[in-house]
Amino acid sequence: MRIHFKTLGCRLNEAETETWRRDFLALGHHDTDQVEEADLIVINSCAVTEEAVRKSRKLVRRAQRGNPQAKLVLSGCYATLNADAAAADLGVDLLVENRDKHRLAELVSESLSVPTMPATHIDDSHAPLLPAGRQRAFVKVQDGCRYRCTFCIVTVARGEERSRPLGEIISEINQLHDEGVREIVMTGVHLGGYGADTDSDIGRLIARVLAETGMPRIRLGSLEPWDIPENFWTLFDNPRLMPHLHLPLQSGCDRTLRRMARRCKTAEFSALVEHARQTVPRLNITTDIIVGFPGESEADWQESLDFIKTTGFGHIHIFSYSPRGGTKAAMLPEQLPRTLKRERSEALHALAAGMKRNIQRHHIGERLPVLVEAASLRAEGKSYAVSGYTPNFLRVAITELGLERANQIIEVELSRISSCGNFIEAHPAVSGPAGNPAPA
Repeated sequence: MRIHFKTLGCRLNEAETETWRRDFLALGHHDTDQVEEADLIVINSCAVTEEAVRKSRKLVRRAQRGNPQAKLVLSGCYATLNADAAAADLGVDLLVENRDKHRLAELVSESLSVPTMPATHIDDSHAPLLPAGRQRAFVKVQDGCRYRCTFCIVTVARGEERSRPLGEIISEINQLHDEGVREIVMTGVHLGGYGADTDSDIGRLIARVLAETGMPRIRLGSLEPWDIPENFWTLFDNPRLMPHLHLPLQSGCDRTLRRMARRCKTAEFSALVEHARQTVPRLNITTDIIVGFPGESEADWQESLDFIKTTGFGHIHIFSYSPRGGTKAAMLPEQLPRTLKRERSEALHALAAGMKRNIQRHHIGERLPVLVEAASLRAEGKSYAVSGYTPNFLRVAITELGLERANQIIEVELSRISSCGNFIEAHPAVSGPAGNPAPA
């Protein structure tokens, strides 16, 4: 059977979809990038915002039009929070809520009478987890969240925190490495909460992954600033742990943070960032900011903007607040008009672009290792066959290099910032004496 997978939303969804793909391959099925060729379509949906709900429904409709003969399976947060509507209105063949995601392939086989290949004919060891051309894999290490930020519906959709057994995580990473994956991203709904239910923590998890796997590059998904354990910063002494952290701030104003029910004040965030930058060389810190939260006055906004500017970030994911049914924030007074949120969003985008260029400019002329990805870029009338990311997650387009070097880690020299500011142009570093690589 040929299966087409579609994913909306977060990195955790991507990790789960990759696992489903593996499960179906182990049952003797095949995946396809073409929806019209599929016998089965599996959609991992999102519901973090009302717009995400709309996109999830639209994706289901598009899949039905693209291949009305295929069986359709819907899972994810939209399927969990809107189970009745999804089943009744969209007419999917099987709906799998988040609590049963780990059994999706099994449930499909049982509920849709999908044939499977006899186990004696399946060689699971040769079923790659990732499609051809992928160098990075997302590894789910936990699910659920104990906190209730007033704007977030995901904690309702995902439920209580559940940490994966360490042995399972180590085994998956080692298998990915055996299959040729060179970089993994550990992810979860509340990544920093890993181990809270198993007497462990995120620091011990990373230490074990570094000690018991040979994965060349290890990245972390989003970490809440209050989750950093005491032993955390020394872990970056190992060059395989990439010096990039995504620390969600959400607002640079303490009054707004209180209404969001966030657990970190701006002074604490500043102290954390200052210590991190002093401890970890070339550390790139990125963040999330919500613009136009209910009750955000002009003074609050200016305070937030000033704090963001003072702190500095390599990249900002900017979200204009929109009410999400089922959250406390949707019921708060002083909901702001769309035009004001748009104005503030544009101002923050301009500030974020300037901060990103400052960090890029600081690295021009440096030599850094990059994992070459078969991801082409085109800008300024030029085409680049491959691109990649530095250890601290600056995107680079690599000249003088072709697809034959994909999935290799090579040293490049960063030469100039693209006019659009989205990446840095780089070229392979010239070898030093006697054919040795030039020092970084």
